[in-house]
Amino acid sequence: MNKTLITLLLIAAVVPAVQAQDRIYRCGNEYTNNAQQAKERGCKLVEGGNVTVVQGTRPASAAAPATGGGGAAATSSATSPAMAPRVSNNEQKSRDSDARAILESELRKAEARHAELLKEYNNGAPERNALDLRNPQRYTERTAELKASVARSESDIAGIKREIARLPAPAAPAN
Repeated sequence: MNKTLITLLLIAAVVPAVQAQDRIYRCGNEYTNNAQQAKERGCKLVEGGNVTVVQGTRPASAAAPATGGGGAAATSSATSPAMAPRVSNNEQKSRDSDARAILESELRKAEARHAELLKEYNNGAPERNALDLRNPQRYTERTAELKASVARSESDIAGIKREIARLPAPAAPAN
């Protein structure tokens, strides 16, 4: 009788503790237990356990307020651009030309891959292989994948061209 009574008391003590845990919602990198706020922000319910959130520390550069004057708060020299290592003009030009060469090489590779994809895509009618003949759905999926690959390839090429345009103009050869 005593064992049964003790067991029932333990169960009665544990049940409210389990029910006290509210539902937790994840909103990107934030968590909330406010259902209304979660619904408004389109958050997802976290299932399968409790969530423990530990606040991190702020970086020192973010803690120091940015002031325009020469006050004491503006003495954070660890993140000051003036303390950044300087590079000579010749070394910077060398780095820029190396970056340009790498990007141009990547552009040639991307354009070659794009040409291959366009050839394989064949204006939306790629050649059917043996698997495609047996499974028409696979052909449709492969065509859609090729179309997406062509679009991604075009986007890659445009991105590389933007990066090249951001670089300083190449130095004219000396006469």
